[in-house]
Amino acid sequence: MNIHEIEEMITKGIPNSVVRIQDLAGDGNHYAAEIISEEFRGKNRIQQHKMVYAALEGKMGDTLHALSIKTVIPNSHNKGQ
Repeated sequence: MNIHEIEEMITKGIPNSVVRIQDLAGDGNHYAAEIISEEFRGKNRIQQHKMVYAALEGKMGDTLHALSIKTVIPNSHNKGQ
């Protein structure tokens, strides 16, 4: 998978989110994702990450080998939440 495909899947699965993907190793296999979404409000980190995994439609561990996930609630990223 490439950056655009990952970004598109997450954006489709979590509408109105801001998604930033970075290729960590430059090999197309190890990525970091930062997802900013109001949809995360009221959910704990595990629930937020499950939303991201669901948006990836089972690609984790198969087509997508490694993904570091950072979820952020709008207006809370400056507060350390």
